[in-house]
Amino acid sequence: MLKTRFTEMMGIEHPIVQGGMQWVARAELAAGVSNAGGLGIMTALTQPTPDDLLKEIERCRSMTDKPFGVNLTILPSLRPIPHKDYAQAIIDGGVKIVETAGNNPGEFIGMFKDAGCKVLHKCTAIRHALTAQRLGVDVISIDGFECAGHVGEDDITNQLLVPLAVDALDICVIASGGFGEGRQLASALALGAEGINMGTRFMATKEAPIHDAVKQRLVEAGERDSVLIMRALRNTSRVFRNEVAEEVARIEKEKGTDFRIEDVSELVAGARGRNVYASGDVQEGLWSAGMVAGVIRDVPSCKELIERIVADAEAVIRGRLQTLVA
Repeated sequence: MLKTRFTEMMGIEHPIVQGGMQWVARAELAAGVSNAGGLGIMTALTQPTPDDLLKEIERCRSMTDKPFGVNLTILPSLRPIPHKDYAQAIIDGGVKIVETAGNNPGEFIGMFKDAGCKVLHKCTAIRHALTAQRLGVDVISIDGFECAGHVGEDDITNQLLVPLAVDALDICVIASGGFGEGRQLASALALGAEGINMGTRFMATKEAPIHDAVKQRLVEAGERDSVLIMRALRNTSRVFRNEVAEEVARIEKEKGTDFRIEDVSELVAGARGRNVYASGDVQEGLWSAGMVAGVIRDVPSCKELIERIVADAEAVIRGRLQTLVA
């Protein structure tokens, strides 16, 4: 067993967190991860209304008696989102672990802390992590350039970002982006992290509520099967490389400094991405996936995956690394 400051704080068995993925992080996946000893996370904005989120929280609670959390991502969108109402729903649902991401979470930290919640904040830069620490979050999930979704604008990989975060912060740090194997967990711990956050890898599990064709495409994919879009808007995102992503990238390159979100609004519509997961048509819209697809080779249960990752990490720590010490 790998015991860290993070596992102790969250009351979980293994230092592995499931990423809060839009359209994917629903009750069945979060419960599967938590039942396996990790920390399952549901995504608030996957639910159409705050009331629906309350129902999803109860659904998750009916599936597990282990700790689980809810992600609240705070980003601009094409339609107004009542973030404060979603935050209140998280509190009203009795959730005691919250992951914030996106823009500055300051408006919501006080609400969550007053309700007795532990708050993780996911960010892509040390300067943002320091701000979140000052605001009172308990854990920083530092997100390297390898990650799926919003990668930030600094292009710094975990090999540098994790030790820099550990050195700069007083609070607990977990590493996010590009993780999917036990040897990678061992490397994150060696860099000073207290655990890892995995998103894309958990998409290719039996409990993930997405079409099997999407899971199989991740198994077939390599580390080069993602593409960066929206860089011209300083809202860079890593998505799976498909026909829609390539078209968005082409339009962005062609427009140059004149590029606007309106130029691709139909292509990047969230409903199209959601339909990918429902229909299994991996070409239908944009869907997030990280470079870690290169190490995804099967579709296990969450329990099988987490136990394998932890066992492999322990083998690296106890075996190969010790043999290198003269």
